[in-house]
Amino acid sequence: MHPLAWLDDELNALDRRHLLRQLPVPLGRQQPVVQLDGREIVNFASNDYLGLAADPRLQEAAAAACFDSGVGRGASPLVCGRSKYHEELERRLAEFEGVEAALLFPSGFAANSGIMPALVDRGDSIYADAKNHASLIDGCRLSRANVHVYSHGDVSDLEKLLSQNHDARRRLIVTDTLFSMDGDLAPLATIVEVAKRFNAMLLLDEAHATGVFGAQGRGVAEAIGIEYEGLIRIGTLSKALGAAGGFVCGSKSLICWLANRARSYVFSTAQPAAISAAALAALDIVEQEPQRRVKLLETSAWLRNELNARGWNTGHSQSQIIPILIGSPERAVSLSEQLHQRGYWLPAIRPPSVPEGESLLRLSLTAAHTSEMLNGLLSALGRNGDF
Repeated sequence: MHPLAWLDDELNALDRRHLLRQLPVPLGRQQPVVQLDGREIVNFASNDYLGLAADPRLQEAAAAACFDSGVGRGASPLVCGRSKYHEELERRLAEFEGVEAALLFPSGFAANSGIMPALVDRGDSIYADAKNHASLIDGCRLSRANVHVYSHGDVSDLEKLLSQNHDARRRLIVTDTLFSMDGDLAPLATIVEVAKRFNAMLLLDEAHATGVFGAQGRGVAEAIGIEYEGLIRIGTLSKALGAAGGFVCGSKSLICWLANRARSYVFSTAQPAAISAAALAALDIVEQEPQRRVKLLETSAWLRNELNARGWNTGHSQSQIIPILIGSPERAVSLSEQLHQRGYWLPAIRPPSVPEGESLLRLSLTAAHTSEMLNGLLSALGRNGDF
């Protein structure tokens, strides 16, 4: 038996449990209607929340920067990879977020996996929400700190864990602000109160909220009015901003420290300058066209009500991410395939992306979806139990 023979057995085991993923058919540009398997499908799978990924203004900015600065950057930002576009985007992000400084990472995953190990180590403690994104979970593991997981959104459980651990050198509370599968919001106001009381750092991942929530589009922290000296905010350029990459924002001292100690920053080649140019164009649109996020959240509330009226369980969603809770992975896959045949793409989300018994269809709305598309989806879904 050769050393990799075990792979086939493990893949077959995943297939029997309806957990095997296949690489999807390559798509063209991100837009509400895509060509898939030779026919048009209404796309409810994309995180392009503001409909900017294929916006001509982003394309033009990226093309101009590509001709100006080339494609690859050749080295990490600390060596020779940082361009004038990276510098300008970091300045604009800090201005946009209302903080002293910002730092770009190749991806949101790279930001989360690199930032936490730079902040805490052995002898420190992390307190993490049970439904945090995989990148936050991996960042916790890589940090070598003691990790304490509190029940999802349960501040009393968080407080209890903080009270039980008195010997930590540093304490770091870690949570998404908008959870990527359930579409619900973290109870930030009370989390901040607890962080202040225990003198803990607070890391907020605004990946799915940047550009969507808040009067300026900064995220849930802005929408709630969170202010705290120990705050570290992470965002992404790859969702509502229609580009790619992640960023962290905060004090100048924080950014200087991370630029020196976050391994996923120090040892990663800088992303293409064209990406930063596209993100700069996206920031202009977020600031100048607030109606995109207003429409998105209003439409999301309407669609949740319509789905609930038809007997579908959307959980505690408060956002443009609307889960249709199913339960078993087998039924989730079956429903997703049937909707695909009817012209609608809602991916089946199964373990390990969600806990066992919580498989769902993830409905992701964008500002580019029309009322005709939404009503068509409702007709295709019918009432719970029609399938």
